[in-house]
Amino acid sequence: MFSGQGSQYHQMGRDLFDNDAMFRETMTRLDALAQDLLGESVIDAIYSASREEVFDRTLMTHPAIFMVEYALAQRLIRGGVKPDMTLGSSLGSFAAATVAGYLDEETALAIVVKQAVAFEACCEPGSMIAVHGNPRSCEEVLAGRSELAGVNFIDVHGVSHFAVSAVEADLAEIESGLRERSVTHQRLPVSFAYHSRWIDEARTPFESFLRSGFKVLCGATGRLPLVCCEQATALTSLPEDFFWRVVRGSIRFPETLALLERNGPHRYIDVGPSGTLANFVKYGLPANSGSIALPTMTPFGQAQKNIAVLFQ
Repeated sequence: MFSGQGSQYHQMGRDLFDNDAMFRETMTRLDALAQDLLGESVIDAIYSASREEVFDRTLMTHPAIFMVEYALAQRLIRGGVKPDMTLGSSLGSFAAATVAGYLDEETALAIVVKQAVAFEACCEPGSMIAVHGNPRSCEEVLAGRSELAGVNFIDVHGVSHFAVSAVEADLAEIESGLRERSVTHQRLPVSFAYHSRWIDEARTPFESFLRSGFKVLCGATGRLPLVCCEQATALTSLPEDFFWRVVRGSIRFPETLALLERNGPHRYIDVGPSGTLANFVKYGLPANSGSIALPTMTPFGQAQKNIAVLFQ
């Protein structure tokens, strides 16, 4: 499982980069490609600042998330963990599609960078807020000022964990309203209102770039099924607008998990930087499920220990 924007942080994967030759080799190879596209090192951007500093510059975080997730997946695969399918949520769909064989790593990284360029050139600053509460109790605060970016899980009490997107000018008022209602929430470290109308201006330049150089992606097939959290379905070929839809449409994680559980049980292995998708699976699994969810990388530097568990 590959997570998207908001799951990144400075120093993510540092223990692997310093101590795991396979992870470091992939990261270094991808960084050379990224430097050709950006003129600067993504590895330096990840590891040059402290974990406490906010890591939200899209031009760096977009390729950083792709690189870390793809390198971690390759480390697991080369070590013997063979996926039966991949799952992508939002930006994580780029790495999920690459691991599943729908495009090569050089093409994927170029598309990731170009999308970041389009966001920075065209979109009004904004962010996303993760909320854990009853959507109806928040409706007065959220209506008109935000759009639903996605639903992550619904707990046993029927309370939702979801995310909303809004432009910079409205974020403080939304957060104030949620605090007044004692609704648990957290602003994510992202610089645009993904999964909302406020990123629509980036669509034309991004898709023009795809049409000009990557026509082969339309209808591309891969080696593995690609589970899409925006469509809540398993794909065997890429729709024409796939790489836009996954960052623009609302994330439907509970529906996606229900789809997978109908053919379970599974081992859900989270290769995102924060282990967030593993948590969403744990809270979203039905009580009688035989599935398990396993994080690998976390902000607490447990990646080597978690990887060792996978090989037991």
